Parts: sequence; structure tokens; C-alpha cells
Amino acid sequence: MNAGTPTLTVERVIELGAEDLQALCDTTDAAILDGNGFGWLHPPPRGRLQAFYRGMLIIPERELFVGRLDGVIVASAQLWRPTRNNEAQAFAGTLTSHWVAPWARGHGLARMLLQAVEERAQALGLSHLKLDVRETQEAAIQLYEANGYERWGTLPVYARVGAALVAGYFYVKPLPRKGKPRAG
Repeated sequence: MNAGTPTLTVERVIELGAEDLQALCDTTDAAILDGNGFGWLHPPPRGRLQAFYRGMLIIPERELFVGRLDGVIVASAQLWRPTRNNEAQAFAGTLTSHWVAPWARGHGLARMLLQAVEERAQALGLSHLKLDVRETQEAAIQLYEANGYERWGTLPVYARVGAALVAGYFYVKPLPRKGKPRAG
């Protein structure tokens, strides 16, 4: 391998050590400041962000995926499944909190994370994956549409970006069946 070629990996995380949690929070802050805040307009206090990730890891229906550049976490995505009492929607998962730190873009980590989440959803027996995105996130929209996500709706007043209210787009993608159907 060329010494200048970065090492890229994607993995599903079960627990976060202190160094990984720090890196995840640092890159989350950078993504928020860059406008990809998955709900946050400003980086929350570090303790709140750490509690968010620790809490997310103990919810059975949520899974965290991270992308690493040369061993350091620089990207993230989450797969959310409906709760067990939601039998009517047990067939579909939601991709959320999908971002790459600004300094780590252009290596393909966003696509790698998307593929990892899709593969996990298939292994869990999910038949569809849903997501939503602000209209201002053009690179994400291109990625999703290039990977077979179909826009099914628009919410004209979806999120605040700066002083403006912007629209949001909703997408769905059918997944090939692999694995066992999820038990209700």
C-alpha cells in the first residue's frame, strides 16, 4: 500500500472506550458546526454529547456505526429499528445521524457507512430502509439517490438552518431479503 493512502474502515460499535468517545464527540462537534447537526444547531456541552452516545448504545433498537480514517473515528451513522411493540412497522429501519467530519470527506466513508447499515438491516431481516435529509445537504442527497433511495415526500418546513426554515426530503429504499425476519 502507498504510504500516502489512508486506511479506511467501518464497524458497528458495541461499546466506546474513552479515546473513541472523545474522537466521536470531536467529529460530531465538527459536523454540527458544518451544518450536519442531526438536530443540533450548536454543539451541546461535552457531557451531554457523551451521555447521548452512551445512552444510544444501550437502546436495543439502535445501532451505532463508525468510520475510521487511519484508525481514528471521523464518521458515523445509526440504524434505528422500531421498538418491539411496533409490529406494524417492524419491516423497516431508519438510517439517521449519517455524517463524515469535514476534514475526512472525499475518501468514500459516507458510502461505506451506508453500505454497512444496509447490510446490517438486511441481516436483521428488514425489507426497507428509510431516511430524511434537509434540502441543503446536497452531497447527501446525491449519495442517497445514487444508491437507490427514492424520494417519496417533502416537508416544506423541516428544519432551521441559520435564520432560515428549510425543506426536508424523505426517502425509502427496498432491501433485498437476506437473513431471518425480525421477531416481534
